[in-house]
Amino acid sequence: MNRLLGTLAVGAALGASALAYARFEAESFTLRHVEVPVLPPGARPLRLLHLSDIHLLPQQAKKQDWIRALAELEPDLVINTGDNISASDAIEPALAALGPLLGMPGAFVMGSNDYFVPRPKNPLRYLRKDPRVPFVRQHTVDVRHPVSALIEGLESGGWLNLTNTRGALQVEGLRLDFAGVDDPHLDYDRYPEAPAQPTSDAGPTLKIGVAHAPYQRVLNEMIGDQRDLIIAGHTHGGQLCIPGYGALTTNCDLDTRRAKGLSMWPADAKLPPRGVRAANGTAYLHVSAGLGTSPYAQVRFACRPEATLLRLTTRPLAT
Repeated sequence: MNRLLGTLAVGAALGASALAYARFEAESFTLRHVEVPVLPPGARPLRLLHLSDIHLLPQQAKKQDWIRALAELEPDLVINTGDNISASDAIEPALAALGPLLGMPGAFVMGSNDYFVPRPKNPLRYLRKDPRVPFVRQHTVDVRHPVSALIEGLESGGWLNLTNTRGALQVEGLRLDFAGVDDPHLDYDRYPEAPAQPTSDAGPTLKIGVAHAPYQRVLNEMIGDQRDLIIAGHTHGGQLCIPGYGALTTNCDLDTRRAKGLSMWPADAKLPPRGVRAANGTAYLHVSAGLGTSPYAQVRFACRPEATLLRLTTRPLAT
């Protein structure tokens, strides 16, 4: 009995230590640096700041201060892939934290938590093939945020709203051609039709696809639309990962190898070695592990919250 009690006590202590570390890691905000050789020849390198899955609560002052300080990086472009808030009264604090970035060239799409107040869920559902399907039929009613206030705030400094639409920006002599979708996790995505007349004499162009959740159907549509770079979030990088193994889930149908960071799409494509041109019919895919968590599971393990500064450089010349 003494041995059993001792074992239980050790197990409880280890569990408490792991939980304390996971709570600590959830506030250990990290800036990642990634180089992407995707620009047309002759273009000047661009610095793209990718923000996602902030899941802000009003009391999270440390997170707000950290986001606000990102403006000191002076990026050439900011892309926000949604899930900015986890409570309706977090809209104003979120816009205040993003305020110094809103005057910079930027674009955004929405995530499910921008539309609806999050609800507690069985964590085991995330390991299912389709995590959107609950274990039992639910009769709860989703509560909507006043999302128009969030959208108007994000648009206030000139950021492009890419909700099921296209847009363009001119940055440092380079035309950025965007195609974005509303949240695929809610089945809100409707891929925007191509313009009737292609833009001519636009100079060097980079084609970027933007989505909150990187569902394969959307990634494939973006490949069909000849996107050079796809930006997404939603996965939280797995949020609770196994050291040496990685993510157990992506909360969508993307494979866990691509739960965060830079990879290639389609699924069988691999990142080309440095100095080698990416194959035609492929796109660079960057998935952010995001800065937040669910308000009902404010922990991370082996997956620190992040923003990413992507340095876009010219792609190698074809040989």
